[in-house]
Amino acid sequence: MPAPRASDADDERWLVVDGRRWRRQDPALPAEVAERLLSHLGRGRSGVRSLTKAGEDPAPARRRVDLAKHGLGERGTPWWEQGAEERRRRWEGALADLDALDD
Repeated sequence: MPAPRASDADDERWLVVDGRRWRRQDPALPAEVAERLLSHLGRGRSGVRSLTKAGEDPAPARRRVDLAKHGLGERGTPWWEQGAEERRRRWEGALADLDALDD
């Protein structure tokens, strides 16, 4: 008998890699917002690698990763439990905090 199929809602909410479940990014993110958040995420991850390799504290880069993941909806309150306005405030706040890191 085949294994039960995950619901469409579960397919939209979770990505399974090697048996581990990861929260997907908020599908309501405007393309430009998602692009900016993913750029911050990539820079943060690169910074973590570089700082760790150099024997320095990667905390500032990890902060960028954390903020980007919150903005994407991958951390914090699940995006499917938030209303549209709360989701918009989440990504706008994350972008404001991330852009302030560059100042």
